[in-house]
Amino acid sequence: MESDRRVGDLVRELVCHLQNNPSSPHPNPNSDHVNYAIRILSSRMTPFILPDEAAIANSIKSRLAKQAKLSDALSFADIYSRFASKTGPGSVTNKRSLLYLLKVISEDRNSNPNLQSHRTFSPSVISDGCYSSPRLKNGGVLTISRAPISLRNTAFRDFATLVKGENDVSEEDLVTDVLSVCQGIEGRYVKFDEYVISDSMKLSKATKIMIQKLCELGLLFRKVNRYICDNMVQDVGIVAKAFCIGLQDEVLEYHKLLAVLQSESVNPKGNLSLRRLAVWFVEPTVKMRQMGALVDSCKDLKGGAMAGAIHLQAQHGDPLFHDFMKRLLLKVCCPLFEIVRGWVMEGDLQDLYSEFFVLEQSVKPECLWREGYQISYLMLPSFISKSLANRILRTGKSINFLKVCCEDHSWADLATEATSISPTRGGLGYGETNALESLVTEAEYRIDKHLMHTIFSRYKFKDHCLAIKRFILLGQGDFVQYLMEIVGPVLSEPAKTISLLHLSGLLEKAIRSSSAQYDDRDILDRLKVKMMPHGIKDRGWDVFSLDYDTRVPLNTVFTESVMGSYLRIFSFLWKIRRVEHAVLGVWKAMKPNLTSSHFFTKLPKAVRLKIVLTSRKCQVLWDEMNNFITSLQAYIMFEVLEVTWSKFCNEMEAAKDLDYLIAAHDKYLVTIVEKSLLGENSETLYKSLLMLFDVILRFTSVADRLCEFKTRNTESKTKEAKTSKSKGSETDPWLNEGRKAVTQRASEFLGVMGQDLDSVSKEYSSVLKGFISQLPMQQHVDLKFLMFRIDFTEFYSLAT
Repeated sequence: MESDRRVGDLVRELVCHLQNNPSSPHPNPNSDHVNYAIRILSSRMTPFILPDEAAIANSIKSRLAKQAKLSDALSFADIYSRFASKTGPGSVTNKRSLLYLLKVISEDRNSNPNLQSHRTFSPSVISDGCYSSPRLKNGGVLTISRAPISLRNTAFRDFATLVKGENDVSEEDLVTDVLSVCQGIEGRYVKFDEYVISDSMKLSKATKIMIQKLCELGLLFRKVNRYICDNMVQDVGIVAKAFCIGLQDEVLEYHKLLAVLQSESVNPKGNLSLRRLAVWFVEPTVKMRQMGALVDSCKDLKGGAMAGAIHLQAQHGDPLFHDFMKRLLLKVCCPLFEIVRGWVMEGDLQDLYSEFFVLEQSVKPECLWREGYQISYLMLPSFISKSLANRILRTGKSINFLKVCCEDHSWADLATEATSISPTRGGLGYGETNALESLVTEAEYRIDKHLMHTIFSRYKFKDHCLAIKRFILLGQGDFVQYLMEIVGPVLSEPAKTISLLHLSGLLEKAIRSSSAQYDDRDILDRLKVKMMPHGIKDRGWDVFSLDYDTRVPLNTVFTESVMGSYLRIFSFLWKIRRVEHAVLGVWKAMKPNLTSSHFFTKLPKAVRLKIVLTSRKCQVLWDEMNNFITSLQAYIMFEVLEVTWSKFCNEMEAAKDLDYLIAAHDKYLVTIVEKSLLGENSETLYKSLLMLFDVILRFTSVADRLCEFKTRNTESKTKEAKTSKSKGSETDPWLNEGRKAVTQRASEFLGVMGQDLDSVSKEYSSVLKGFISQLPMQQHVDLKFLMFRIDFTEFYSLAT
């Protein structure tokens, strides 16, 4: 009590000092002034940032020094040192606040000269016991949130009175106008023309700024509401309509808030002011700004692109904002997830507005898998990864492939089983990516497994691949041998004179003459003869080809381009077989030993010597060519076809879906093409090989002429002998011509043969060396191994 009485005396003395002349002998302060000062001191009004005690003292000393009051500064320093050092009973506990009060009073008196001559409080500034003088300027607007309730209410009433004196329109009317504007309705004083207030009305600048800030909410509401109204009556897609429904739900909550504020504004006991509205509008304004931003970003988007754009806006750290965006995305993504579910479970694509990221195209059944369905990455939401999107695409595509191409409907039971096992048996929603992946995984596993079983068991995919290897890639040795022997004479004729029906009959005969006759009849019926487009000078060898008929669904793997690659490989292998067959034919013709014949012994010695030399030269050249053809044939059959087939079989066993199987087969085919010198990087090497084939065929032609000469003379002698015996004459046409004529005739023919053999041998060696020199430069390692097969003794390498 004594301390409170002492404080009151000190405050009375301070007010008296401020109110009256210090020289007055009888100070008599006004009681209202004293009560006001005590109320201010007893309240907890403080500046937002209050410096510490030492900083305030240094500020006072610096101020006195700047005013050239050095003696006062020294006196203050001495007094402050004693004041700060005094502790214990009777000392001031809150020294910092006291120093701050003295500093503020001093600065205020110096900044307001009127207070020097008029120290009395003006009656006009005392209203209901509350001092509201605007002269105090240090500290700005003081914080009174911790003051007693009665003091706060008094301060609010004083502030309202002050505002009413500055404005022509009451604050209640302004609040009503602002609430109307926020509902999209023009107010009495605030119009929609950028919320301009009439210049004829007197409003303070602060009030105008406040109204403009509050009316921003109305502007955003009009934008959002216009977007909702425009899109709800148009065919913009189900995702856009779901987005509008989500916005409508948020706008409904906004209308509820405005209804509450409207009722508060008309309540006589209410105290709704513009500042209170600013507090109420903080959260709705933030939410409406975000909805306005969403409307701007989604204006030209639809479907998955719209959902992805909204998802990107939801990446925010504010939990309230995150909850708002999640509620909105749950409604927006619901149609998308329903489409995903229908596609994965039933293969149905109910996408009337092209909003889903899977695009459907009308194609033939054989193109259904490769071209029927594609991913539109523009419509792929950002919360669905590309890998998951590809799995979703393949699952629905597999169901449609089973329905359309395989005519299989047992997949429905598998889809039902996948749905029952999936942890999410109800509808999917935004944020449930794990549940979506689980559903896709279950459906994908069962559908792909059933599809692979159908392809391999019902349609015998592996058996057809093996049939293509045996017949198109000439892996069935006995069949190829029989076919080559019976069609060889026919294919030597001009292509335009060959009948396709005749060749088909010869093909059937070759099948019946080999072990291929025991194969499945469905496979044999697919094997057909095909004649390539040909010119006038083309022979049957140039246009003959075998074709394999692949039907739905096998033609999903064996497409036209794939069969075209098989045709290229067959043409190359058929050339090799033809050359091999021709070389073996030369060997069969050279096999009889003419030097031991009776006719040979009766020829002149010089002729006999030339025949032996020419035959030996032909035999040596045949050995070289036969070695090359045998090495090339072994490389193609073992290093290329068999090794590649073994790897492809392993990949077929490991295939879990049709995409993997198609990729494995494409890899198998590309490997054969690359290793068989048919790739783009081996064009020069392939041309050199074709030149070698031409040279070898020229050699077989020369060798056939030589063998024909020897055989003709032997047969001629036998025939003439029989004729002479029947006629009783033993004359020989060769001997009748005379030894000299026979020697000249044989020498001329054998000389020509020798020159032709030398020319062929020289050209063969040159082309072969060029071919071998290109092998080390090939990128594929197996082509380098071909060089080792052909030139394992390094004969050609050392010769170059």
